[in-house]
Amino acid sequence: MAIIITDECINCGACEPECPNTAIYEGASDWKYSEGTSLQGNVTLLDGTSINADEDNEPVSDEYYFIVPDKCTECKGFHEEPQCAAVCPVDCCVPDDAHVEIEEQLLAKQKFLHNQ
Repeated sequence: MAIIITDECINCGACEPECPNTAIYEGASDWKYSEGTSLQGNVTLLDGTSINADEDNEPVSDEYYFIVPDKCTECKGFHEEPQCAAVCPVDCCVPDDAHVEIEEQLLAKQKFLHNQ
């Protein structure tokens, strides 16, 4: 499953540089699928959704740092544990029950994001 940043976030920013997928953004920031991945131009996501990876997307949160679920692989393929959770001083990076994925799905997503 993806990781989510709860509203207990203190906006310290410790998590953002740790994400190997560039899935973490500061609150109120637009984001792109192409940032930190090999995705470019028009692509079809693993769920069948067609997107332009270079277009800006609306922030997931306006108040605190957020994780884009479509880009989060829980660091599978990079690290043994989610790095955002490992560095968070207030333990607000937790599993996202709304985006449950098994390890095989997370590894497939990692491969998709970085080996287009």
